[in-house]
Amino acid sequence: MSTSTAATTPGRPPTSPRRSGRAPVPPLPVPSRGVRHLRRGARALAWRNLVATVRQPQALVFRLIQPVLFVLMFTYVFGGAIAVQGRSYVDFLLPGIFVQTMVFGGITTAIALSADMSTGFLDRVRSLPVSRGAFLTGRVLADTVVNAASIAVMAAVGLAVGFRPDAGIAGITGAFALLLALGVAALWFFIYLGLSVKTAEAAQAVSSVVVFPLVFVSSVFVPTDSMPSWLRGFAEHQPISVTAEALRALLLGGDTGGATGPVAQAAAWIAGITVVFAWLSVRRYRTT
Repeated sequence: MSTSTAATTPGRPPTSPRRSGRAPVPPLPVPSRGVRHLRRGARALAWRNLVATVRQPQALVFRLIQPVLFVLMFTYVFGGAIAVQGRSYVDFLLPGIFVQTMVFGGITTAIALSADMSTGFLDRVRSLPVSRGAFLTGRVLADTVVNAASIAVMAAVGLAVGFRPDAGIAGITGAFALLLALGVAALWFFIYLGLSVKTAEAAQAVSSVVVFPLVFVSSVFVPTDSMPSWLRGFAEHQPISVTAEALRALLLGGDTGGATGPVAQAAAWIAGITVVFAWLSVRRYRTT
């Protein structure tokens, strides 16, 4: 009875007695398509969008200056003719202007997104080895940074014209978080609008038609009890008014109302808008 041993060659690993030839070549690693891949692509596209914003100072200045003009105009031109019970008009106005700033900022997003589509940038992004969700996520991240800068500018202007929040650190932090969340919800809404039209001009026209009635038929500039009864119900319960009242409660030390108060209602509106329009935007992006 005899035994056999596998042949060996100096400098090479022994081969199996049942196989000959080269060992199987391992497959090439496939680039990850998970969260890390999405984060990397979104960060790169967000930086591209921020650089593009900085390179267009006219648009950036207009986005930052427009709410300042509203504050000055309504405070010093219309403020003397608008009565607000229990507080100064500037204290009533500033939380509403914060909300308006977050919503109006989304119009720029819709216009920029439509421009990216019409110039072919969206097609170039699709040809790159980046996650499909990175394009939209990068846009949201970049514009959220601009929104944070807008809040800082508005806070400085508000303090300069006499706005004095009574809330402590917790109230101010909660108001800032609520504003950023509102900005994200508005961004997803306007991203969907931007993906649904063909040109930047159409995006601006459609966005203005949708936003201006919501902003001006609300409690941003005047109390809703001054409106006719048939309009008051809509004005009091639409998301812009609800969020403005939530900010007033947080910043001015008012009653937040617990689980059924304005803060909870605003959070519900913001969460619902974000979920619905993020889903619609991603679906629209895949079919565009």
